[in-house]
Amino acid sequence: MRTTPLSRTHLFGRIAAAALGGYAFCWGFIALGLALLYGAGLGFHDAEHIASMLGLLLFLGVFCWAFAARSLEQVWVILAGGGVLMSGGAALVQRSLVAAAGGL
Repeated sequence: MRTTPLSRTHLFGRIAAAALGGYAFCWGFIALGLALLYGAGLGFHDAEHIASMLGLLLFLGVFCWAFAARSLEQVWVILAGGGVLMSGGAALVQRSLVAAAGGL
């Protein structure tokens, strides 16, 4: 296996993907987890704390994975795309919970 030195732009891209993409991914995860746990009958603050604790662990994992993955483009697609999809799913779950409570 041949190793090549990383360029500064590639390293900056990895750092940005790890920090910003990881944040977006975990934000979507926490929002979706909170909505699903609350919808399943768990109290709001309990669901919030559980989702946040799991999100922190997830952030550590995806931050490290962003540097270990082969393709920087794949990292961005998975982290940013997954964050958008999970945030959208959380919005749908929240909307259905509000509608079921008679708020809409």
